[in-house]
Amino acid sequence: MAIYPLRPISLRYQGLFDFDGLYATVVDWAKNYGYMWHEKAYKHKVPNPKGAEQEMEWEMTSKVTEFIKFRIGIELHAWDMNEVEVETEGRRKTLTNARLIIKINGHVESDWQGKFSGTPFAKKLGDIYGKLVADKDIVAYWDPLYYRIWSLHAIMKKYFDMQSKKNAYKGYLGEN
Repeated sequence: MAIYPLRPISLRYQGLFDFDGLYATVVDWAKNYGYMWHEKAYKHKVPNPKGAEQEMEWEMTSKVTEFIKFRIGIELHAWDMNEVEVETEGRRKTLTNARLIIKINGHVESDWQGKFSGTPFAKKLGDIYGKLVADKDIVAYWDPLYYRIWSLHAIMKKYFDMQSKKNAYKGYLGEN
């Protein structure tokens, strides 16, 4: 199995937001694009006078072909988290005030099923296949994953109201 990483991107935010809404937005995005969602890690540190600190790792995977798999990882680190109750449209709602950094990285994995990792003959066959076909074709898979990650980044920025309502990458992959 070979892993071809993409350059990670990050998003920083400080202010008031709906944490449950952010979580639901990312999970919904993953489901809409056929990714399996997995929460790998969750760490909550004892709150100090400024607030709590949380670290989370989320992972999304999508099997593109029998040989290629996309993997998107999200690392979220929040500091000075405090729950704040606000009233909007006559309803009380609990929001989170915090400092955030979100890192998104992507990988294209080849031979994710391990078909070429058993016997020495299978490994040799995998080396030949990798040199002749897969390494040249892998570049064709970077582009959709790259723009898919930037699309997720744009949705998060839109959620935090950090950009305009238009998305530069929205129509690139033939999606609405």
